[in-house]
Formats: sequence, structure tokens, C-alpha cells
Amino acid sequence: MTRFSAPIAEQIWDMKYRLKEADGAPLDATVEDSWRRVARDLASVETDPSAWEPRFYAALEDFKFLPAGRILAGAGTGRTVTLFNCFVMGTIPDSMGGIFDMLKEAALTMQQGGGIGYDFSTIRPRGAAVKGVAADASGPLSFMDVWDAMCRTIMSAGSRRGAMMATMRCDHPDIEAFITAKQDSARLRMFNLSVLITDAFMEAVKADGPWELMFGGKVYHTIHARDLWNKIMRATYDFAEPGVIFIDRINAMNNLNYLEQIAATNPCGEQPLPPYGACLLGSINLAKLVSAPFSEAAALDEAALDDLVRTAVRMMDNVVDASRFPLPQQAAEAANKRRIGLGVTGLADALLMVGLRYGSDEAAAQTEAWMKAIARAAYLASADLAQEKGAFPLFDAEKYLASGNMMQMDDDVRDTIARHGIRNALLTSIAPTGTISLYAGNVSSGIEPVFAYAYTRKVLQKDGSRTEEEVVDYAVQMWREMKGDASLPDYFVNAQTLAPMDHVKMQAAAQKWIDSSISKTINCPVDISFDAFKDVYLAAYETGCKGCTTYRPNEVTGSVLTVSESSEKAPEADTGAEVVYLTEPLDRPAALEGATYKLKWPGSEHAIYITVNDIVQGGHRRPFEVFINSKNMEHYAWTVALTRMISAVFRRGGDVSFVVEELKAVFDPRGGAWMTGQYIPSILAAIGGVIERHLIAIGFIAGEGMGLKADPRAEAMVVGEPPRGQACPSCGSYALRKVEGCLTCADCGHSKCG
Repeated sequence: MTRFSAPIAEQIWDMKYRLKEADGAPLDATVEDSWRRVARDLASVETDPSAWEPRFYAALEDFKFLPAGRILAGAGTGRTVTLFNCFVMGTIPDSMGGIFDMLKEAALTMQQGGGIGYDFSTIRPRGAAVKGVAADASGPLSFMDVWDAMCRTIMSAGSRRGAMMATMRCDHPDIEAFITAKQDSARLRMFNLSVLITDAFMEAVKADGPWELMFGGKVYHTIHARDLWNKIMRATYDFAEPGVIFIDRINAMNNLNYLEQIAATNPCGEQPLPPYGACLLGSINLAKLVSAPFSEAAALDEAALDDLVRTAVRMMDNVVDASRFPLPQQAAEAANKRRIGLGVTGLADALLMVGLRYGSDEAAAQTEAWMKAIARAAYLASADLAQEKGAFPLFDAEKYLASGNMMQMDDDVRDTIARHGIRNALLTSIAPTGTISLYAGNVSSGIEPVFAYAYTRKVLQKDGSRTEEEVVDYAVQMWREMKGDASLPDYFVNAQTLAPMDHVKMQAAAQKWIDSSISKTINCPVDISFDAFKDVYLAAYETGCKGCTTYRPNEVTGSVLTVSESSEKAPEADTGAEVVYLTEPLDRPAALEGATYKLKWPGSEHAIYITVNDIVQGGHRRPFEVFINSKNMEHYAWTVALTRMISAVFRRGGDVSFVVEELKAVFDPRGGAWMTGQYIPSILAAIGGVIERHLIAIGFIAGEGMGLKADPRAEAMVVGEPPRGQACPSCGSYALRKVEGCLTCADCGHSKCG
């Protein structure tokens, strides 16, 4: 039986990927059962399933091939779920009816847990005339607010956390408002934002030339290109958004540029997709393929890599047939092109094992060579599948071989495709792997550097006691087992010490052989100058990257997770309002401190009084109980019920901020009310706002740390040292770190994108 290398790995399997009954009773007794379930399901679409199930199982065994979380969790369960992670939705028509048709499709997709991407450039700008109704258009951002509310509503119904990407072209008249939209802390919290940057714009920036903002052939404004670029850069420098997508390069390098136009990506950016396109993801674990690690003979086993890639391609191709889809248009798009996104994880660990410093010229060259080997094996495997099962339906040999990455492929690969066709139009992508990398033994994520070689994870037991466990990077653990207490060599570097341009070099090296794109975060030091920061984006463009995402810790974005000076020491999570998560309720002390708030609901004769009492643990306050009282007897029954339910939740500990989120999402069908210039959809939502103000006041949550619409009237009165960065929405700890464009919790493994 497989032994997990760390407790966190087993916990992630149990929490995310283990098949269980509705009551929580496990059906997968071991991780081998999970692998067997997935292998059996993906082999079921074969003519001879019994021949392929053992091969699929062997690929999954020992965490060598890591299908995306949706496949691990959903395949073979018999449940009506999609095995695809994310979607780009249909093109939004510039009409009221069309816009709300698209909103409905988005809601249906998110209901099944799929993240979505949208290009809002197709909606006319604010102030443009709307013919026939004598009115001016409200602009794309107003409709993005509607999408944002929809996403929160779907989440409030108990669905998996939604993720959305919104893109806008750099020549849209509302682009400047788009760039600064999320600087309002209460706006568009469900969205990631990215600007679609064209080659013409970049040339105008370099020449310091004019730039026209236009829609429908009409020029609305002419500005300086460099001024707009600086505005994008300043927003990203200060607020970590928007991201930048080099859209012309994406379309030029697309294998299907002869039949589709791309204008959006999935939420994490690794899959630029056409309307109704879906991303199907999986990763080769390079850290498992190095022979004789940390020796003179250390090398990646390229024969094993070739065999594993070929099996993985077949497995992922089968997912297209085995999966369900939220919408028929998505099923048709997937069937017509059979797009897959095979990527890697554990790259940094593999480089360490063969003695290369991540970010060096030698490491970049080795990365490019490994990515080429993967691409070559994937294309040949897909050509073999085409010979056996048929090419993707829209395949056109002449046009396909003259497009995208095919121009740089070796002649034997091109000749094979010319003879047999190809089963999958696009094959490679590098997606966020934060959670599955932890599940696989804490290998380095995707193509990111090792974030920290070791850190201490705090685990609170149900009796209130605190234990700590060390979480060690996979390669470092292997070094310790082989070398004992010997110091780590100089080539061991991590994300905290790596120069931003080294990140760019590695991303560009990998991108050369990746069909789609790469989800990666370029960590920048807090003291990087604005000019040097801008140079990172220019370097990404000049070296062939398809997009660029950076993270610079600062007062606005927080510092996420900090690491001590020595790479051997553990990163220290911020000691803000620590959240405990227990299975048994806390005992109530004889006396508690708290606060009482008066809430006057319009139209009601009597006010509602809300008391929130707190308990102090670890030197920090956390909510313990709530009392809701009013002279209005009409509300008596539900206020008593609400009091008891919220108090019971608070006494269990853990991440209780979702109570606020649930209450604020309640809409009264009779209508809400305007209070101090803000529309509150129900009395329950108003009560949620009051509780939120209290949690902010005691420092339990940051004003927008949980992705909530913070009450603009509330002032944060933090007790003790204020927490830096965001709290994990799953376990509440301040152990989030940003890798591959996604926030991942080091304590529980939660990933916003995963």
C-alpha cells in the first residue's frame, strides 16, 4: 500500500479526491482504490478496456501522472459532474437580450463548478448611444457587476467556489475604467482581470506614439500608448491586477488559427480558448522521473518520460468522451477539436536533482529540452491515436501543418501527422498544480521554483491543543534521506531569493514548446522600483511569453506568506487572527466581552439589536456567540433560530466568515432597502453586514480578505498586530502563498483555482 510522504498529502487526498458516501463514509479505502477507479473509468471508453486499465493505473501509480483534481475526484463516481476544469463562454452579443442569455449560460456552468472566462470587449462603451430607446449604454463594467453578483449567488447555494476571468482589449474605450475597477475594494471580487495586449499597442508603447480607443469602427478617444501602459503597470504594481495577455501572439501561435479566434482565457490564464472552449488538464510529475538524483549520473529518464506522456495523452483523450458538460455547445466544441492540456509539475525539484540552479542559463536550456521531448512524444502519441481512432473532426492537414507550433516541429513529426492526421488539436499547457503537487508529496508546483524548502504547518486538535508538523519540499526531503545533515548546495534557490528576470527566462524557455499557455507567478521583491517592474513585462513580451503575472508584496496586497532568511528555515505564517478549526464545540467562559449594534430597518417600527460576543484564543479575538433581539414579535421565531444556528457555528471554530457571506447573499422577494446610499437586499443581509463589521473590528477578517464586499462604513479596529495578506477561505489560516497565478494555502492545501 502506498505510504503518503507527508500528513498533508494524505489529508488532501481524503478531503478532495477520495470517493465517499453522502454521509462521509469512505468508498476508496486507499489511494490505490482512487487510482483504480480513475483508470477503470478512463479505460471504459476503449474497445478493450481490460487491456488499457492496467497501463492507466501504472501511469497514476506513485503519483507519476497527475490528472487535474476534477478527474481525480469525479472519474468513476457515477455522478453527474464535468471532468473539465474551466471554460471560456460564448461571445457576448452587444444587446440586452444576448447579454442575459450569456449570464444564464454562465450560471449553469458555474453551478457544476466550472470556472469561466469572458471577453467583455464586445459590449459597447459607457455613454454610447442605444438606438431605439433614447438612452446611453451603461458599459461593460456595469454588466461585469451583474456577473459578479451571479457568481456570489451561485456560491451561496453551496456550490464550489467560483472563479471568473474577465478580459478587455487594450483599445476598448472603457479600458481605463477596467484597469482600475478592482481598486474599489467592494467591486468585482469574483473576477480575475486581464488586459488583452496587441502587438500594435506594444509597438506604440515603444515608439511613445498615440493610441486610439475605439468600438464598432468609431474612435472615442486618442491617448498616448505609453500613458495607458503605465496605468496598467501602476495598477499591477500596487494592486497585483490586472494581468497582461499578449493576445496577438496567442492567436498567431495557435494550431487552429485557421478556424478560430481567441479573445479570453480560463481564470488562471494557462488555457486561451475560443467561445465555448474547455480546458482538460493533467501533469507529468518530473520529480518522479529522475534517476540517480544528486549524483554525477543524475538524469531524467527520457524513455520513461516518453512512455508516460504517450499513456497520459491517451487517458486525457478518453476524458473527452467520458466527461459530461454543462452546456451542449461545450460538448460540441470539445468533440470537434479534442483539445487537451498536458503539462508538468515538479520541474524545479527535477532541476535540483540533476544539479541545476533554477533560473540559470543551463536550467533554462534543460527546461526547453524537456518541454520539447514532452511535446514531441505528445504529438506522436496523438498521431498514433488518429491512425487508430480518427483525427479530430475539424482537422485540415495543409492548414494545420502551416499553423502555430507546427512550424517548429521536427520533420518526422510533421510527416507522421501529414500521413495519419492528429487526434488532439492542441496538446500541451502548464496549469496551476498547487493542490495536486501537495497531494503528490509536496513536489514543486508546475514550472515554479520551490517556494520554500520547509515550513511549519500549524494543526489545531479538537481539544484545543496545537501541534506542529514540518512540511518539506520533495527534493529537499530526498536530499536529507540521502545526505543526512549535509548543507544544501549553492544551486538550491527558492522563490524568495530568485531575481524576477530569472522567472521570465524560465517561463520563456518552457513556453517555446507549449501549445497553449502557462500559469506562473513572477515574484518581485517589495522594494523593486517601478521602472524595473515594468521591465519585467517588457522582457516577458520580448522573449515570447504569452502573458505575464507578477506578485509584489505591499501594503495593499499584503505579503501572503513570508520566509525567513535562511532557506533551511521554515517560512513563518503571519500571526494575525489565528483561526481554530475543531470538531467539538468550545466551552463557554463565565464572562465574555462583546459589542451590541443597533440596526434600524426601513419600514419597521422597532430596531433590531445584534450582540456579538468574543472569545480570546492565542492572544486574538474570535466570535463565539450572537444574540438578536427586537420588540417586533413578527421576527421572534426566525431571530431565535438564527441566534442559535450562528452561535453553534461560531462555537465549532474554523473558518466561520462564510456566515457573513451566506447572510449577505440572501435576497428578499418583497424587496430590500436603501441604507446610507447602499442597497441591502434583505434584513438578513443587513444582519450579515453588521456581523461582518464586527469581525473586521476585532481583526478576525481583513476588510476584503475573504473576497467579501466589505461594508464601506466599517473601520477596521484590529486587536494587536494586524494580519498581513489574506486569510484562507477554507481553513482561515494566514498561510496563503501565490504561485502559478493562484493563492494556495500552505496549511490545508486550498487553492482558489484548483
